[in-house]
Amino acid sequence: MRGRLPWRAARLREVRVETATARTLVFEVPGWPGHLAGQHVDVRLTAGDGYTAQRSYSLAAPPDGELVALTVETVPDGEVSPYLTEVMEPGDLVEIRGPVGGWFVWRPASRAPVLLVGGGSGIVPLMAMIRERRRVGSRAPFRLVYSLRDPESRYYAEELRRPDPGLDVTYLYTRAAPDGVSRPAGRVTLADLAEGGWPTGFEADCYVCGPTGFVEAAADLLLALGHAPERVRTERFGPTGG
Repeated sequence: MRGRLPWRAARLREVRVETATARTLVFEVPGWPGHLAGQHVDVRLTAGDGYTAQRSYSLAAPPDGELVALTVETVPDGEVSPYLTEVMEPGDLVEIRGPVGGWFVWRPASRAPVLLVGGGSGIVPLMAMIRERRRVGSRAPFRLVYSLRDPESRYYAEELRRPDPGLDVTYLYTRAAPDGVSRPAGRVTLADLAEGGWPTGFEADCYVCGPTGFVEAAADLLLALGHAPERVRTERFGPTGG
């Protein structure tokens, strides 16, 4: 099915700064069919000599007509991400194909508690789920456990500070924790997920996204806590050259 999806022209409409190295790009995509929170797209660049490069990026926001939002982290010496985050200006064009994926998605009809576990830029599809929950007025309770290097690496910092009934957010820092935080910097632990997540008896749907090593470790910890394997959904990414 992936190969049958058409490439569509996407015109950059807006750029928002998330961190020193990450930007949210909002594109207008005529004919966009809509998508589910948690899906991703392929982005293709074509040079003047015909050379093409493409990468996959998670959708950062729920469906909104013909608008598609991506949050992109700059990969040094990458082929695609530096162009998207440092060169593109509103009005410029790329090609987008999607949406892709049907397993790592949250559907508003679900009423089960949700645990989101994100590592670094793995927060992006999870944020789409949080925004979709808010958009549709869902009463499903959400908990987010967000692991990142340091406070300056936070995506969507202002938005996640705002009161959002039914959403609890826990930050875990791996390299440098801010002043006043009792948990020392370090990798996610069984205790972190037990405290920031849901008791297994609540039968929560768990979504884990981030670098491969983080996802494997976090998923193993969730299983060790007693979460049912069929309720633990994972999305991982590795080095792609950007």
